[in-house]
Amino acid sequence: MAVNMNLPKAWLLLLYGLPTKHSAERVSLWRKLRKFGALQLKTSAYVLPDEPVHFERFQWLAKQVRDDGGDAALIRVKEIEGLSNQQIAQMFNEARARDYADLGRAATAFIKKRKGKRKDSSNDELEKFQQRFNEIREIDYFDCPAAHDAQILLKRAAGLFPTSSQPSPKLDAKKFVGKTWLTRPRPEIDRVGSAWLIRKFIDAKARFVFATNPAAHPEVVPYDMLDVEFTHQGEDCTYETLLRRFGLRDRAAQQIGEMIHDADLEDGKFKRAEGFGLDRVFKGWAKLNLSDVEILAKGFDCFEALYNWLRK
Repeated sequence: MAVNMNLPKAWLLLLYGLPTKHSAERVSLWRKLRKFGALQLKTSAYVLPDEPVHFERFQWLAKQVRDDGGDAALIRVKEIEGLSNQQIAQMFNEARARDYADLGRAATAFIKKRKGKRKDSSNDELEKFQQRFNEIREIDYFDCPAAHDAQILLKRAAGLFPTSSQPSPKLDAKKFVGKTWLTRPRPEIDRVGSAWLIRKFIDAKARFVFATNPAAHPEVVPYDMLDVEFTHQGEDCTYETLLRRFGLRDRAAQQIGEMIHDADLEDGKFKRAEGFGLDRVFKGWAKLNLSDVEILAKGFDCFEALYNWLRK
């Protein structure tokens, strides 16, 4: 199913032209457009959702262009030919996903660097990460699912997850039969792998739904989300947390967990490269606009084939 988005009733288009010699003015304008989270459609055409604050920002930028000797037009449109509103919103989300990914790479490098060091020695860097995250959220107009991945990484960087060495009670899979499990939309390797693990070893009849707010669905079991029981713990990804909590000792399933860990956390812990290919396939299916349910179904086939190969 498609990601739920609160789509605007109209869009604001800023069309402009600056003299070719005005490179400094062009760079200044680009930086402001980027700061506002405007989406570039053409070389000199940018779009934002039709909201009063964005209208004022584009008015201000249009005046700046004219003051610098250029031409600018601000247009309100209900649709853009060749693009549905859903597609435009998805383009915004893809831009924000790149921003979150950049932040995630920086946080991952920080986590590697900080291993074995005092936890209170890098507060300045942590504050910068949080500030950058807040800046991206300010322009994340359609709640990009990648925001949750970035939040999880920032919590790991701050050492806020309990370590996997802390004792957690083992769970009886029989008590989870017939449950509905909820995770974030646009599932990637950890969420798809965790769902396969649940269906394979915990509940053969498990159902899966997708939403961003688990509190709105108290009847389901959330996983791979912030502040829920089944999510990243210490150095473990969600798949590994499920392995540990349900006491799953299957060797092939554990090997898959190593692959998922390295692809999801990118910390090189197990030196397993296989998961990166799968993760790119899942991301590619999302770009092809496959529904969350379709990605899960295709992913199950991938993990089932991988599991059987590892067993042999």
